[in-house]
Amino acid sequence: MASRNRSFNHLLQWLIAGTRGGVNRARIIRALREAPQNANQLSSLLEVDYRTVRHHLDILEEHGLITSMGERYGKMYFISHNLDESYEDFEEIWNKIGKRLKKRDEE
Repeated sequence: MASRNRSFNHLLQWLIAGTRGGVNRARIIRALREAPQNANQLSSLLEVDYRTVRHHLDILEEHGLITSMGERYGKMYFISHNLDESYEDFEEIWNKIGKRLKKRDEE
């Protein structure tokens, strides 16, 4: 089980801190933790282009960080059981990114 958690943590680090778009993916995850939403709702809430949100949702779902129910426009997204169990790891990664971004903005 520990190996599985470590692998999932590595996946989180790669998808959130190690790739372009990680900040948007993190913002989507945080929004979905608050409440399940569809792509249009996320786009409005986060003020990010709808197609960009869909792209990140596809990546997150492909890697098992989120799940969905329904089809097309009404498709609702939820954080996965695995992500819910590892949410503290996600928050730790998110906090590190936030510090990095804040430092960069101050320079």
